[in-house]
Amino acid sequence: MDKIELIKKPIEAEMTDFKLLFDDSLKSNTPLLDEVLTYIKQRNGKMMRPMLVFLTAKLFGKPNLYTQHAALSLELLHTASLVHDDVVDESDERRGQTSVNAVYNNKVSVLVGDYLLATSLKSAAYTKSVVLVDLVARLGQELSEGEIIQLANISNDDFSETIYYDVIRKKTAALFAACAESGALSVGASEEEARLAFSFGEMVGIAFQIKDDIFDYNEDQKVGKPTGNDMLEGKLTLPALYVLNTNPDDEKRGMALKIRSLNASKEEISHFIAYVKEMGGIEYAVRAMHDYRDKALALLPENTEPSLRDALTAFVDYVIGREK
Repeated sequence: MDKIELIKKPIEAEMTDFKLLFDDSLKSNTPLLDEVLTYIKQRNGKMMRPMLVFLTAKLFGKPNLYTQHAALSLELLHTASLVHDDVVDESDERRGQTSVNAVYNNKVSVLVGDYLLATSLKSAAYTKSVVLVDLVARLGQELSEGEIIQLANISNDDFSETIYYDVIRKKTAALFAACAESGALSVGASEEEARLAFSFGEMVGIAFQIKDDIFDYNEDQKVGKPTGNDMLEGKLTLPALYVLNTNPDDEKRGMALKIRSLNASKEEISHFIAYVKEMGGIEYAVRAMHDYRDKALALLPENTEPSLRDALTAFVDYVIGREK
């Protein structure tokens, strides 16, 4: 049994119902909008975040219609953020598939992203839970704030891991944390249980983003993004930050600042990537990723049912072991 099958095993019925609900939410009587929504449905991934909602719901109770709409609201918000991010980043690909803005155009992409955001909030409202609506709205703020902090950091001459973790907590980990917390809340978990679920999701989300950042140094095309793509956008992530902070080198520091200011050539970026690899940046990031994996699993309650523990362990291991 592969990891995805192991993850889905305790929540097969919930995921079947969710897929129907998700597909039904991405329909419109407006031909162009319906065409773009159909394209988004076709390129949708493994639904990792909804799976996290249902798995954490099962930790504390029995998933219900509230759980379904919490999962839908968060997956739609996530989808909207990806559509908007591809416009901001001028990306032509997303996980190896052509992005919405590349197939259509930026105007259509922004408007469809707005439509998805509105649909997300509509689904949150369906639960009639002020707590969930507030959770979704705060998540939208966090995702935007994380992107803005990252954008502002391009002009920063400080190579701070603290800022790096602040960015990824907001732009990536916040979504995983919200998924886990909403799953717990949807089945009536206590405040303490909801906080535990939130922390679990946050640890998983940080590990997820570190893995994504490691991909930027990978030359394997099946990853779905070109080598050095983050640096082409002026982003210096954990492997580079570690090397810059532990190996003082004015020449390499100058190159890093040149990358941040978007003035570095592809050849210069290639040389800098080789330097980061040589100086142990990837190994450092891998250790950090596994540390967050272990922190996440340590949060699971001792009385977690074995098949559910296996599924959640497989979930975390899939996050750090995936190939794209």
